[in-house]
Amino acid sequence: MSDDLQPLAPRQALEMWIDRQKAEKADETVQSYYYRVRQFVDWLDEEGIDNLNDLTGRDVFRYDSERRADGLTKNALNTQLGTIKLFLDFCVDVEAVPPVLPAKVDVPTLSKAERANEEKLTANRAETILHKLEQFDYASRDHMLFALAWHTGARLGALRALDLDDCYLTDDDLDRLAHRDGLTDEELEQFDVPFVYFRHRPETDTPLKNQEDGERPVGLSEEIGQLLEDYIEVTRVEVEDEHGRKPLFSSKRGTGRMSKGAIRSRFNIITQPCRFGTCPHDRDTETCEALEHGYESRCPSARSPHRIRTGSITHHRDEGWPPEVLAERVNATPEVIRTHYDQPDLLKRMESRRSYLD
Repeated sequence: MSDDLQPLAPRQALEMWIDRQKAEKADETVQSYYYRVRQFVDWLDEEGIDNLNDLTGRDVFRYDSERRADGLTKNALNTQLGTIKLFLDFCVDVEAVPPVLPAKVDVPTLSKAERANEEKLTANRAETILHKLEQFDYASRDHMLFALAWHTGARLGALRALDLDDCYLTDDDLDRLAHRDGLTDEELEQFDVPFVYFRHRPETDTPLKNQEDGERPVGLSEEIGQLLEDYIEVTRVEVEDEHGRKPLFSSKRGTGRMSKGAIRSRFNIITQPCRFGTCPHDRDTETCEALEHGYESRCPSARSPHRIRTGSITHHRDEGWPPEVLAERVNATPEVIRTHYDQPDLLKRMESRRSYLD
């Protein structure tokens, strides 16, 4: 043990590190960090290592080997070991482990293809779903949820966080914006409707993933704006949530605001092909388990909100949106878009570049 190190128990270090993360990261991110590092801390406890000063590169190697022996995918190893490395970097900062130790964590390097998940919702399928919803379920909550998710590329949490007052559909609505953000009449004249404004409100249970940095107005097409007006006027359940707010995507159940689980379930249902046609997987719709409540995600064609976001961002890129411009709309960095969401239709991307030939 180096004389420069200060004794620190692994579990205490975990608590200190998580407290630090809470100030900088979204709750779901912090929770996933906690579960990954807690596995490591539990392993240290089983190995009798109760002081991080005693942790060696050989111990890190043994833990790495055990995780690989569990049959984890390369992506899973990259995520889990990458988080362990972040934790050990913190342990270096608090003088609990030697500076060379984090480098002993062998985080698998992923190619762009491995980093990107190919289970995105394709533009063709999205257009088919939108057409069917417009034809058979116009301005329903499902129609509005899916159309807004595809049009804006927003995360599940951002969609859930929207209130009626976050929808600016007519010029009269801009008066509300002036009052809220302290804007002058001259400044208001610069803005066009329709748009929605995603806001971070953690104190009333609707945080955004990137907190205040996730707050942004997002412009809507006239078509989506009209759909939103119709949904609000005809279909939306008129209730307030437990905090006295009027959620855009309301529910008669629970708190009055759709839960994340409920929204995720609706997306899985909406993206099942058999809901508006035949099953492409040769399943019997009378006995298919994916049509049972709670098992919708077991349909091979079902797509989660994140896969719809991935497809939406890719579609925007195929339509010629530069990463730097799209980044502000969907609240992601240009580099993240290129790495994790940019899964192009190569022919469409070629056409989007054609203007540069002149």
